[in-house]
Amino acid sequence: MTPTSPTKAICDTTTNHLANERTFLAWIRTSISIIVFGFVVSRFGIALKEFFLVQNRAIKDSNTSLSIGVGFMVVGIVMALISLVQYHITRHRIETNQFKPANLITILLGAFAALFGITLVIYLILTAQNL
Repeated sequence: MTPTSPTKAICDTTTNHLANERTFLAWIRTSISIIVFGFVVSRFGIALKEFFLVQNRAIKDSNTSLSIGVGFMVVGIVMALISLVQYHITRHRIETNQFKPANLITILLGAFAALFGITLVIYLILTAQNL
């Protein structure tokens, strides 16, 4: 077995840190997208109300789209904070050569995304019945 040169070790560490930063930025982009999507969903109820007013139809105002939209926005904000913490944890693990993949965080965030997706599908189906 040949010893690793100091230059190779520095290059590997740099590559790992850059990969960590790219992952962090991907999480940030995703969280911003979820926040913006939440904003759009929350405004969907207003657009739907206006649509029914133009047609002279009454609609029950339940603020469901506002609640779902705010939920998406909160999840996006929490995701941004979790990604920030995970970035620093991974950076420390790379520096101390104790890297471990983050299984629980990815499972939880994936489950939250699926839950909100299902909620949105159900809401859209129920809203479509009123049209």
